[in-house]
Amino acid sequence: MTGRQRRGAAIAMSAAEIDEFLRAQPLCRVAVTASDGHPHISPLWFVWDGSALWLNSLTRSRRWSDVLKQGRLAVVVDDGGFDFGALRGVELRGPAEVVGEVPRTGEPCTELAEPEGLFGEKYAGGTFRYDGRHGWLRVVPDDVVSWDFGKLRR
Repeated sequence: MTGRQRRGAAIAMSAAEIDEFLRAQPLCRVAVTASDGHPHISPLWFVWDGSALWLNSLTRSRRWSDVLKQGRLAVVVDDGGFDFGALRGVELRGPAEVVGEVPRTGEPCTELAEPEGLFGEKYAGGTFRYDGRHGWLRVVPDDVVSWDFGKLRR
């Protein structure tokens, strides 16, 4: 899953650290090239299943239409604060694939059982709720870069 980091190998997270980090973080920032050629960046809730990042996005949003047009995106998940040694993060890049009905209303879809369960547990008290306005994007990253500046102190 992890790509080669030309710089920063000393601060790169292991695959297990990346997995734990992505499962715990609440928010990502999704970047896609907009139709005007400029980057469009927006925050979004997500879940990580160990091999794919799942984004539950409004289907009538600029993000959704830009992703469908471009087919690829980049996502940053980070945390930390004012302490340099606490800065950690993961950048994932890859193709975005629509999975399930659009918008999602609950039609049976075996591919979505795990991400919807994870999403319900993470954000909705255990139950995923369909609102007929969101759809699922699956990103299996082909490039992953990570950093944990706390490793410099160890």
